Amino acid sequence: MAATTEHPPPSRFRVWMLQGLSDMGKGHGPQRPHAEPEHAPAGQPWYRVMCLTGVDYFSTLGYQPGIAALAAGLLSPVATIVLVIVTLAGALPVYRRVAEESPHGEGSIAMLERLLSFWKGKLFVLTLLGFAATDFLITITLSAADASTHLVENPHLHSALHEKQMVITLVLVALLGAVFLKGFLEAIGFAVTLVAGYLALNAVVVAVGLYHVLTEGHVVTDWSSALTAEHGNVLVMIGVALIVFPKLALGLSGFETGVAVMPHVKGDPGDTENRPEGRVRDTKKLLTTAALIMSGFLITTSFITTLLIPEKEFESGGQANGRALAFLAHEYLGNTFGTIYDISTIAILWFAGASAMAGLLNLMPRYLPRYGMAPHWARAVRPMVVVFTLVAFLVTWIFDADVDAQGGAYATGVLVLISSAAIAVTIAAHKAGQRNWTIAFAVISAVFLYTTVGNAIERPDGVKIGACFIAGIILISLLSRLLRAFELRVTGVALDDTAERFVHAMAGRKIRLIANEPDQRDEAEYRDKIEQIRQDNDLPEQDDFVFVEVTVTDPSEFEAGLAVHGEVMHGRYRVLTLESSSIPNALAALLLHIRDTTDRIPHIYFEWTEGGPFANFLRFFLFGQGEVAPVTREVLREAEPDRTRRPRVHTG
Repeated sequence: MAATTEHPPPSRFRVWMLQGLSDMGKGHGPQRPHAEPEHAPAGQPWYRVMCLTGVDYFSTLGYQPGIAALAAGLLSPVATIVLVIVTLAGALPVYRRVAEESPHGEGSIAMLERLLSFWKGKLFVLTLLGFAATDFLITITLSAADASTHLVENPHLHSALHEKQMVITLVLVALLGAVFLKGFLEAIGFAVTLVAGYLALNAVVVAVGLYHVLTEGHVVTDWSSALTAEHGNVLVMIGVALIVFPKLALGLSGFETGVAVMPHVKGDPGDTENRPEGRVRDTKKLLTTAALIMSGFLITTSFITTLLIPEKEFESGGQANGRALAFLAHEYLGNTFGTIYDISTIAILWFAGASAMAGLLNLMPRYLPRYGMAPHWARAVRPMVVVFTLVAFLVTWIFDADVDAQGGAYATGVLVLISSAAIAVTIAAHKAGQRNWTIAFAVISAVFLYTTVGNAIERPDGVKIGACFIAGIILISLLSRLLRAFELRVTGVALDDTAERFVHAMAGRKIRLIANEPDQRDEAEYRDKIEQIRQDNDLPEQDDFVFVEVTVTDPSEFEAGLAVHGEVMHGRYRVLTLESSSIPNALAALLLHIRDTTDRIPHIYFEWTEGGPFANFLRFFLFGQGEVAPVTREVLREAEPDRTRRPRVHTG
């Protein structure tokens, strides 16, 4: 089906930008959702792969205690305990089930995609992709902003970098983009070193902080007295903690990444692609261990930061804003240790941004090109890196590189993905007939939906920026689908034995096909159709015809293979039947296949479609049918620029 005309060679810059793109031109072979590696990556033990999740999950310790203190005040430790309970009793069971249901790292979006079909399924997935983009992009910008905060507030650099946080954040984002443009390989070994060092430094800060809390007895007394004076009794404290809990939802980030890294987990020798039981088991260990480690740090860090840091230091402009643990490291362990802690925090926050960028580059090409809702270059890494980097610049500018301001948007993306995962596993448990699990997951879904709604009401910025991403993705996707409407998008044509015999029999004469919309499929329908085509096109009686009938399946699908079946109707009429998302594309692909296998130019005959051209085009765009004859001809023209090689389309 390849075009035979000569094209000028692409420029060196274009080749470099589109390196790795599987189909750099139209009609040059089947298209795949994303490029496959030549060799599958070697599996790693689960505890090493956990560190890939950890650079996203554990790095939130850089800003989570400060955000919790701002949101809950003296109640921060109590609210954090609520967060830990929701993590261990809610998010963890949900994602352990997601690991079972999508063992190849597709995640909850793929689970929900399988539940819905047609356009409603595509639009639902696009909406979830909008929130996923919010999650990953805000991870990049928030992590860069917090890294710049640690730089600016370092005592050795504060005077030189004061009021330069925006510039530093943009430089860090640009550096991240530059690394991906050059070529980024996920280095699990580097992630292990980074996470191990960062957790060790945090353990030291926590141990020293707890020592000061225990040795300065009045600190606990002062806190408990102030807490009682402010909230009265324990029940009121728990109630207020439940109300402010949505503001702490950043501490739930990392579970979606934990599932995404599943393909890197080394399973058992007997694992197969269909039943990777060892990989699923070890991924569950990964998720559980990461959640337990993070829960311990969340509780202890919220406790020591709330008791040891003055409340005013958490506020905007305060020395602990966005860097509560770094503040304690400098305060109690000296500026040398504090600087080492800052360097470690900056490194893991930057790598969290790299992990998020890798997540975006894995997620978007998995869906959008397959839906026909992204241009060809969206399959290549570098153009997408440029797009995501520019969007990250815009988000950084909108939020003024402020960690606290981005918390709501980040939490919204995280919570929507977790809520969708909870709903997906509830449906999966219901379909599996597991009544107890269905009830349990339904309760968890309700908790996360409450949290999501509460966060959206309290901090609507997350919904606003998520809505912007969703609107942008849907608009660009539909425009791309419109621009690619006439693209040949059949990935392959397969004929059964009867169809092969029909094509072989036609090869010795002029090949004439009649496009027929199947109705009653009785003898009169085929007889009248042949007579009409002969009269409309002034064809001789002796010419022979083969009918082609296409049934539209899911018109929202963009690309797929084409299976052609042959049958003889009423003992005399030969019919090729096809199923496709688009009638014109199926017919064009069949014609090109017949041309290539017989080395003869086939002719196909249509009757004009009644109705206005614009309405018929919309029917084609949305439902795969409508202006069949002219659209088939246009698809053929784009797929085969050489007119002498192009199958002929006749309309009477």
